[in-house]
Amino acid sequence: MSDEELIVEFALARVDNPGLDLEEVAALVVRRVGPERMVEFAGQTLVHRDELRGAVFPAAVEHVLRVVLTLRGPRD
Repeated sequence: MSDEELIVEFALARVDNPGLDLEEVAALVVRRVGPERMVEFAGQTLVHRDELRGAVFPAAVEHVLRVVLTLRGPRD
């Protein structure tokens, strides 16, 4: 899944759930994309951290947040 596709998934989840904070929306996205993507996202987080292992779901959520916040850019 490209970063752009991930942003679209995140935006749709946020529109459907406006009362949730960013981490809760990221968790919804991870649940929606399924187990294969969750493992892919977690793997990318662990590579970024230079770690060999970690909990899959939290690492996947971290990846989604990192992509969203990186593409969102600095806030004024």
